[in-house]
Amino acid sequence: MRVILAEDSTLLREGLVRLLVEEGHDVVAAVGDAAALVPAVAAHLPDVVVADVRMPPTNTDEGLRAALEIRRRWPSVGVLVLSQYVEKRYAVDLLTEHSEGVGYLLKDRVVRVDEFLDALRRVGSGGVAFDPEVVRQLLSRTGREIGALTPREREVLAAMAEGCTNATIADRLHVSRSAVEKHVAGVFDKLGLSSVEGRSRRVLAVLRYLGS
Repeated sequence: MRVILAEDSTLLREGLVRLLVEEGHDVVAAVGDAAALVPAVAAHLPDVVVADVRMPPTNTDEGLRAALEIRRRWPSVGVLVLSQYVEKRYAVDLLTEHSEGVGYLLKDRVVRVDEFLDALRRVGSGGVAFDPEVVRQLLSRTGREIGALTPREREVLAAMAEGCTNATIADRLHVSRSAVEKHVAGVFDKLGLSSVEGRSRRVLAVLRYLGS
């Protein structure tokens, strides 16, 4: 994949460039602030942007705002944002703007190379990838619809929020794929998504989950 990196830490940025190149990806640009990110995307139109949420000059949400602008202007470009902490609003903002090809990882996850690369692949292919710790913390903030799910359905939905396929969920929960499919159908039904057409019900379910 063609990737653009936006990270103000020179050490982390150069480390990610080396990792991605070694894995066969084409890093077409690597920038150190949000102001340079959008022009870089305009010039190179990558498959995926990996951006830190907090970047200079204020180190608040410049990276996120740049990511949201990229999704509005180039919806086909996947966006994987990195954050030091679990910040629910950022995750919801990403999915509210566009519900496919987005991801949110804690920076600690980046050192787990296989998980980072898997998240990058999922986002680049139009899926979603949310850090398991983000998902765990959101479990205690559920709304009425989510509260109607059974404990197993909540487990399945949490795994969906991480970007897992039905096969992966089955392996994780030690159940059959048909059992997972049954639970997924239950999630869709209780969230009022059974009759939705034209958009990914999995992504919409995750959106409902993150926004609860």
